[in-house]
Amino acid sequence: MYASREDIGYDFGDDSKVGSKPIKPNPNIDGGWAWMIVLSSFLVHILIMGSQMALGILNMEWLEEFNQSRGLTAWVSSLSMGITLIVGPFIGLFISMCGCRMTAIIGGILNALGWILSAYASNVHYLFLTFGVTAGIGSGMVYLPAVVMVGQYFQKRRALAQGLSTTGTGFGAFLMTALLKYLCTEFGWRNAMFIQGAISLNLCVCGALMRPLSPRALREKYVVRSDSEENRAKALSHSTETIKSNGVLSEEPEKKEEAANEEVLGSVQHIEIGGKSGSRRSMYGLGILKTVSQLTVTVRKGFALWYSSYFGAASLFTNRVFVAFIIWALFAYSSFVIPFIHLPEIVKQYNLSGQDNVFPLTSIIAIVHIFGKVILGIISDLPCISTWNVFLMANFTLVTCILTLPLMQTYVGLAVVCALIGFSSGYFSLMPVVTEDLVGTKHLANAYGIIICANGISALFGPPFAGWIYDITQKYDFSFYIAGLLYMVGIIFLLIQPCIQKKQPKEKSTEEAQV
Repeated sequence: MYASREDIGYDFGDDSKVGSKPIKPNPNIDGGWAWMIVLSSFLVHILIMGSQMALGILNMEWLEEFNQSRGLTAWVSSLSMGITLIVGPFIGLFISMCGCRMTAIIGGILNALGWILSAYASNVHYLFLTFGVTAGIGSGMVYLPAVVMVGQYFQKRRALAQGLSTTGTGFGAFLMTALLKYLCTEFGWRNAMFIQGAISLNLCVCGALMRPLSPRALREKYVVRSDSEENRAKALSHSTETIKSNGVLSEEPEKKEEAANEEVLGSVQHIEIGGKSGSRRSMYGLGILKTVSQLTVTVRKGFALWYSSYFGAASLFTNRVFVAFIIWALFAYSSFVIPFIHLPEIVKQYNLSGQDNVFPLTSIIAIVHIFGKVILGIISDLPCISTWNVFLMANFTLVTCILTLPLMQTYVGLAVVCALIGFSSGYFSLMPVVTEDLVGTKHLANAYGIIICANGISALFGPPFAGWIYDITQKYDFSFYIAGLLYMVGIIFLLIQPCIQKKQPKEKSTEEAQV
């Protein structure tokens, strides 16, 4: 079974060569400020993903207020969840140009603006624009940097760090469900959204905590990784052939571009020195020219990295296992989102509202989800355990629960299945780790952006599809069955591709031996 990207034969050139002199590890990697990054990411997950998991409360309010079909009303929540994830690849471009900190701060302002404007909605279509699009884009601009920064700051305890940070989703779903219920009861849903918008401004503080690692620290991290994986790489006789066939991102254009950029900035500085004898006005103009030149260089370099990752010779899409991962993501996330959006309505149909008000089923998923992420993260960090195998087992458990949920019509039965859904969905904390193993830290932002984009498409169409099926059949059963079967198709893709990928190098080596 799959263990790391070297086993598959993919290397995107992010690991530096180990020099003869030992390099002292950076104290902020796996410690120090790294834990502040975990705290920042934890709060981001509470405020963004937790709030989205509690949208079932607002969905019922919108159904009563606007008197629209369940399918149409569900689009509001789906747009917010879907766009948060779909914009991932484009947010990767922002990160390449502006960095994680600036991207997250801008996203926090945009998210809060979306919540506040939604308080004045006159119809569902107004919410599509304000809550679905505006708040969704803002959420995406904060969410991706929060995940990427944890991956940059941790090497040895990546799964545990990602697990701790993403437990914010479970805490947030539990807290935000209770908060939105209280606010809607006491102040009405419009004032509740206004207050939530004010709370969302704390995302800007989370973004400010995302202090970037120095380039030297990143190089040190790559050296540590190449040291720890050197023995495995030597054992793979076919790795060199595979790398050549797939193509490694060329460093020559980057070096040439850096040299050209230095020439531009150097010429500006030379002119600035010569202009000291001139007027203050001309120096001010040269200062503006220098700033514009530096900004242009940053934008060009960021766009070049983003473009090469998607469309270059060594594009991420040449990695077949990564492509299978994308196909899985297209089907997986809707199976997790549908229960959160429609469970309050299902409980109402089964006349279980009294028991659900005491302890909501969505809160059960949220609480157990916290433990699932931490426990799965700890298990995956054990040296004798494969992260990939843990990831697959959790997926099998989740798809079984989705297919079983319609058969449960008592509160106890639903509670047990919801608890299993919460625990098994803890694999979300392993997604960044699996992605980083496939493509490397250098391409994590763009690669994970693609994965969450696929998840976003799944979240975008899942709940409206479930609502549409209900409008036809007056039951949610078929929605869960279809979502579960599509999810199973995605898991099969994950199982098939690594096996095919391992066979190909063996076949090539056999042919070469015969020649």
